[in-house]
Amino acid sequence: MSSFPRSPDELTTEWLTTALGYPVNGYQVVYFSEGTGVMSWVMRVLLETAEDKPSSLIAKFPSSSSVNREGAKRYNMYGREVNFYQEISGSVDLQTPDCYFSEFDESSNDFVILLEDLTEWQIGDQTAGCSLAEAKTLISALARFHASGWEPHHQFPDIPSHGGKQQIEGMEGTYPIGWPVVLEQFGDFIPESIRSAGESIPKHIESLLTTMCQAPVCLTHGDMRLDNIFFKEGEIAVVDWQSICTSAPEQDLAYFITQSVPEDVRKQEDLVAFYHAELTRAGINYDLNQCRERYKVSALYLICYAVVIAGTLDLGNERGKLLGETIIKNTFSALIDLDAFSLLDD
Repeated sequence: MSSFPRSPDELTTEWLTTALGYPVNGYQVVYFSEGTGVMSWVMRVLLETAEDKPSSLIAKFPSSSSVNREGAKRYNMYGREVNFYQEISGSVDLQTPDCYFSEFDESSNDFVILLEDLTEWQIGDQTAGCSLAEAKTLISALARFHASGWEPHHQFPDIPSHGGKQQIEGMEGTYPIGWPVVLEQFGDFIPESIRSAGESIPKHIESLLTTMCQAPVCLTHGDMRLDNIFFKEGEIAVVDWQSICTSAPEQDLAYFITQSVPEDVRKQEDLVAFYHAELTRAGINYDLNQCRERYKVSALYLICYAVVIAGTLDLGNERGKLLGETIIKNTFSALIDLDAFSLLDD
């Protein structure tokens, strides 16, 4: 299909019929509440079709925010996600929604993805947090996913390393823009004693990423937070594959634990040791001390995500502002507990 809708306003019954491969007699777009989706525009589409066909699906389009869309273009986020559903999703051990259609136009950075609507699942909420049982369910699935994409260079040669020049320069350039905004809006969660260390992070981004991206690496989701995770009866499904890359397995682990898991839940159990045990059970021979060291490095590096999201992206609504507050609060609490800023003294 050479052309596709660039926004929900361009959807038609004719296009949906062709894309889905069965007759669609009518449809209705249902927009989610504000704060759903940051880098993309996500909505539910109700379908008038045969009884044996899905009555709804999830559609993804480029963000309506020019700021967020430019950030997605910088890291080829839309192209990465389309490539995941077209080439990779069936080869890894992690449940994802079925993809009915996906296409990306590199020249315009437009895309569309039509996904299974996980109506019987409960989506996570990063602002609300999760229970210990939910955290362990995700971490166990994450270990199996990482094991299935361990040392992925031969199987997935085109997946970029998270430690590439574009990532380094992008974070070095955007972090200093976000840092003063974060201090102004969320400074209550950042103790004075670590503010100078926080400000100095851009000088250390390249060395942190170099350490993270040394072997062994694996296929990583890159945006493993509760808003991208669905739960159902001890199972999980993961969406939003716009940041897929190769990196240390601890990148996904640290991002989830330090920015999505509430402090009181995080302190109930040694979740790094639990992850390592699950990774070992999945067949990977990997040293626990190395896992802990790379977790700490990854957690410190991922302050970049917290600052860039909370300080530079258009969060533009109450839920978005609460998300920014949650990310900053969780991140700095976890980094202090890890004594992660001591890595900057080395």
